[in-house]
Amino acid sequence: MNIFVTGGAGYIGSAMTEALLNAGHTVTVYDALYTGHRQAIPDGARFVHADMADDERLTVELDSEPYDAVMHFAAFIEAGESMKKPGKFIHNNLVNSAHLIEASLRAGVRRFVLSSTAAVYASSDEPLDETSPLDPANTYGFTKLAIEQMLEWYCKIHGMHYAALRYFNAAGAVPGKGEAHHPESHLIPLVLRVPLGQSPNISIYGTDYPTPDGTNIRDYIHIADLVSAHLLALDALGEHDRLVYNLGNGNGYSVREVIETARRVTNHPIPVLETGRRAGDASRLVASSGKIRRELGWEPKFPELQDIITSAWEWHSAHPHGYS
Repeated sequence: MNIFVTGGAGYIGSAMTEALLNAGHTVTVYDALYTGHRQAIPDGARFVHADMADDERLTVELDSEPYDAVMHFAAFIEAGESMKKPGKFIHNNLVNSAHLIEASLRAGVRRFVLSSTAAVYASSDEPLDETSPLDPANTYGFTKLAIEQMLEWYCKIHGMHYAALRYFNAAGAVPGKGEAHHPESHLIPLVLRVPLGQSPNISIYGTDYPTPDGTNIRDYIHIADLVSAHLLALDALGEHDRLVYNLGNGNGYSVREVIETARRVTNHPIPVLETGRRAGDASRLVASSGKIRRELGWEPKFPELQDIITSAWEWHSAHPHGYS
């Protein structure tokens, strides 16, 4: 297939692009490089350096050749920032996605895969499945849910087939591709900055949660397993109008478990600074992936936290300053 990938210079998008190329697909990456990295785009992909807000350029590129599908990874993802600058997220994530969906329709593209988020759900101490109540706690989650709802209407009215994959924390690395956010806010790369000598300690925000070790629990999915789920969903859209799946391990890991695993992997003490809770942090956010396992046969190859952190450490050790 010929695939149009937005955000293909980012952490997930670049890994997805590489997997598509390895599977024999043709790929065009469309990315403004606001948060992505030119060096992350695999050889073999055609690259268009442009902003999704440029509706004219987006239309030209989608019309330039026949595409079989759009895979959409371009978004601002920092939930905390989305509550300080909601307009920034609504414009970039939601308005630009509306441009993309409409331009895809005009170009005759009828398969659309959205990298969504489990932040569309109401916070819960129980594992979330696809029937769990929807009630985003931040503007970021709202924008992703709104994109899903737009796609549902385009499916009903215009027959656009779409898949939305919801997950919390992509983590780990694949050969040549790892996390390099600026600024970094994700726990695993922040923890690994300590053994890299880039930070004196790692902060734990809250130690009085109703969990076994008092720290909050989060779901992590290896980037390679995330990519494989997107590939399965892309193929399944040939037979289905709409697919919505959660991706997760159903159990999650606490902050202390992440730090302790990183200590074992890196053979570094990793000092901890304990401080108070942050506003809005839930005690447990975990997604269940039972549905995609049953319906598409997806099975994660790297479900263990040890595997995730080991792959991340290998990449960060080789790229201590990211792609720069």
